[in-house]
Amino acid sequence: MPHTVTGRFDDGSAYQVQITGDAAQPVVGSTRAAALVALHAGEPILLTPTGPLRTVSGDDEDTVLAVIRRYTEVIESREAGSTGH
Repeated sequence: MPHTVTGRFDDGSAYQVQITGDAAQPVVGSTRAAALVALHAGEPILLTPTGPLRTVSGDDEDTVLAVIRRYTEVIESREAGSTGH
């Protein structure tokens, strides 16, 4: 299910993106966030601080979200249709 993520890059620039689960365009709403995901595609990443370890892939929403969480400050993350954080 798609996620909407709001956050800030390390320079303070704000973003809001939707994680699509589409390998061709895994993130929409910020070219900078999309470039970040593309930069780390094919690399291993921990989904949580204790694991599991998976390879970043544009069609894997969990790994895309993990990249965004690791390299930016996430303010809010919610699945489509939910109202929580």
